Amino acid sequence: MKRALKSLARSVGIERHHLAGVRMCCERHWLASFGRPAKRYVGRILCYHSVGQTAWGVNDVSEAQFRRHLEMALNAGFKFAPASEVAKGAADAKTLAITFDDGLKSVLTTAAPILKDYGLPWSFFAVSEWSDHLHEWCQEMILDWKDIEALMAQGGELGSHSATHPDFSQIGPHQIVDELGASRDTIEKRVGFAPSTFAIPFGQSSNWPQRAAEAARAVGYETIYAQAEETRPAGTVARTFVTKFDGDRIFNALLAGKFDRWEEWI
Repeated sequence: MKRALKSLARSVGIERHHLAGVRMCCERHWLASFGRPAKRYVGRILCYHSVGQTAWGVNDVSEAQFRRHLEMALNAGFKFAPASEVAKGAADAKTLAITFDDGLKSVLTTAAPILKDYGLPWSFFAVSEWSDHLHEWCQEMILDWKDIEALMAQGGELGSHSATHPDFSQIGPHQIVDELGASRDTIEKRVGFAPSTFAIPFGQSSNWPQRAAEAARAVGYETIYAQAEETRPAGTVARTFVTKFDGDRIFNALLAGKFDRWEEWI
């Protein structure tokens, strides 16, 4: 039966990523309606990916949507701080931080100018091999090192997102060290700065085994960013993922903590 359903799905042009998107959309609408708000005492870190770069699928938000999120938060009385400040536990429950994963070009072309308009701080995490443009697709989609330097000059906090964006639960100990150490070394060689922060690729609890946590500390990372507030691995800093499905109702639910146990389904 399972094989027959997969065959039927393929026959009508439904791929796995389509199903994942549908599931994500349904989950977020359901939690916005029926999820329980979470009492909060510390700041919240939001995780975006791209802004108006539709090729990034469910993790892309439109320019209008991004502006709307910022305005909704400001109108609700939130203030914004760097992710590093929130990660230290120094920010109260009405504080938000903005972060971007993957090092996408729209962070430079679209997101950073919007954030400058509002005078808000932000952080971003680069995949070092992608920013080296070793793959043809990266040239159009991914920030190069001059772009990254420009963003740092604008005040963006830079962290690592690994060398090649692997699932750390699926690679061996030597590759784990290579992914963590090589990324940090490459960033230092390219822009003269060795980051002490690392954002876990995919970011879910299952993507970060203990051996990866130990290796990250050994190569010099001090702060490790994960995903869900209540399910994140021990020793990591939680972030709340934002998706293309997050209109006003879902974004308000997100700020109220209704997604604090939700992890992106891949």
